[in-house]
Amino acid sequence: MEDQSAMQDNVEQQDVKITLHWLNKSRSQRILWLLEECELKYELKIYHRQPVGLAPPELKKIHPLGKSPVISIEADGLTKPLVLAESGVIVEYLIDHYGAHLAPKKWQVGREGKVGGETEEWLRYRYFMHYAEGTLMPFLVIALLMGNIRSKAPFLIRPISNAIVNNIDSLFLTPNFKSNWDFLEGQLATSPNEGKYLCGKYLTGADILMSFPLGAAKGRAGVTKEKYPLLWDYVERLESGDSYKRAVQKIIDIEGSYDAAL
Repeated sequence: MEDQSAMQDNVEQQDVKITLHWLNKSRSQRILWLLEECELKYELKIYHRQPVGLAPPELKKIHPLGKSPVISIEADGLTKPLVLAESGVIVEYLIDHYGAHLAPKKWQVGREGKVGGETEEWLRYRYFMHYAEGTLMPFLVIALLMGNIRSKAPFLIRPISNAIVNNIDSLFLTPNFKSNWDFLEGQLATSPNEGKYLCGKYLTGADILMSFPLGAAKGRAGVTKEKYPLLWDYVERLESGDSYKRAVQKIIDIEGSYDAAL
């Protein structure tokens, strides 16, 4: 496999234009953070949700699903722009080419290529790259939908709809949120080398992916400083980073404000 640093040297010699198609109240903000963290030049195109909450139809001109985040890349040797969708795919691709510092060392010394020879930092990194969207985000999306039902159900059926939503909350969402927050608090308590991030001492692409669901959950869904002090401090740490703040300020400069909520 080609050495990642050599890959990045090759990329630096290319003429590359990256465009991020950013949608308000979406996962695209963490891609903006990644671009800032890697100190890349990029173009930012802003889209706004429709009154019903859906992405605007213009995004379907970029990708058939019309979702965000999406990036398009123009580079020497490409006959048409490379379009990448899905947060995890985008993060992995950009890290492969531009952000080696955001991926932990994969192999233990002397165990290269062996089953079980991976470092704990790398195994956590690979896990949380999938956990963010595969496990955690679905519960937050369901919670968002339940909140919409509470607030938007017709008045005459609201007692029935609220009773259904309350049951879903108490029997499904609340216990699953608790399991996940307990798990993450434990993961931070046992971070490799007494690190302050999920995968060890240093920020990784997995932390960037985790920033959106945890930022949305902070102060909601049972995440409080009193109950989960390590998790709370972790989110504060992510949000206090220079590149994170630059990404937020970029949106404030354009939009006038930034809202991390779903």
